[in-house]
Amino acid sequence: MARSALVVIDMLNPYDHQDAEQLGERVAAITEPLARLVARARERDDVELVYVNDNYGDFATDRHGIEARALNGRRPDLVEPILPPPGCAFLPKVRHSAFFGTALEYLLSRAQVETVVLTGQVTEQCVLYSALDAYVRHYALIVPPDCVAAIHEDLGQAALCMMERNMSARLTTSADCFDR
Repeated sequence: MARSALVVIDMLNPYDHQDAEQLGERVAAITEPLARLVARARERDDVELVYVNDNYGDFATDRHGIEARALNGRRPDLVEPILPPPGCAFLPKVRHSAFFGTALEYLLSRAQVETVVLTGQVTEQCVLYSALDAYVRHYALIVPPDCVAAIHEDLGQAALCMMERNMSARLTTSADCFDR
């Protein structure tokens, strides 16, 4: 059974929102390290790979619809390298936290996960709220700063500081995520 989970949050984004250009610049910097981390997670039997993505208010859509919307959006170059691989869990979400209204807690419990590695976007929003929800559920947290993207750099840094100080998250590079 998996003891860690790599949770990829909101990376299937069509980039058609107000802060899309600014966010896209920061996402470009995390795409390669995140793709490498996903590949490493897939090679391990002790890591559960889970994608959790906003459904953008379309309650009739599924994983394929969310992927198609992102690939047909403004920045398919940011989506293609991190598409969910076949066989991994994929949970649509409707609000900021990856836990809110999803089966994530149940999935992690069934897989006997103790440590959650949070990646994706947006650091100061969905990643932060997911970290708080993981923390109150007694999961150990790891957040690789090279695999999260913020809209506002200062708020992203503040969110990382809050996760580290208030939620006991271990901030480490993606290369060191599964070494402990």
